[in-house]
Amino acid sequence: MNKQIGFTLLELMIVVAIIGILSAVAIPSYQESVKKSKRAEAQAALTSFAGAMERHMTENDSYKGAASGGADTGSPSIYSASVPVEGVTVNYNLTIDAATASTYTLKATRTGSMSSDNCGDFTITNTGVKNIENNTGGYTKNDCW
Repeated sequence: MNKQIGFTLLELMIVVAIIGILSAVAIPSYQESVKKSKRAEAQAALTSFAGAMERHMTENDSYKGAASGGADTGSPSIYSASVPVEGVTVNYNLTIDAATASTYTLKATRTGSMSSDNCGDFTITNTGVKNIENNTGGYTKNDCW
């Protein structure tokens, strides 16, 4: 009697199918978790940027002139212009969307791997009002902030 041991082709196909189903569920969940952490990093940077604007106001008695070259809008000169603040890969660009003597709006614009994120771009004002722009997929401010 010659007895062979091993797995049948059917058993191997079932295992491959199970692995495929598990990865189809796990990979999108993991990707959304990574995006969520990058969003949180952008929100934290935007809040810190708002703190830098408040320091600028204390020193200059105006929010104006905090952008590069002393401008009122554009890339900031008082804070990092990208998120993450330190690192090579940029996920969001930080800008001063509008600044007057007594008000400002700061914006974190998606770029790179986050450019297709459904939450869109984040904004914050001098009064602490947080919002999103260019969002897709039915996402609201409460879903993203």
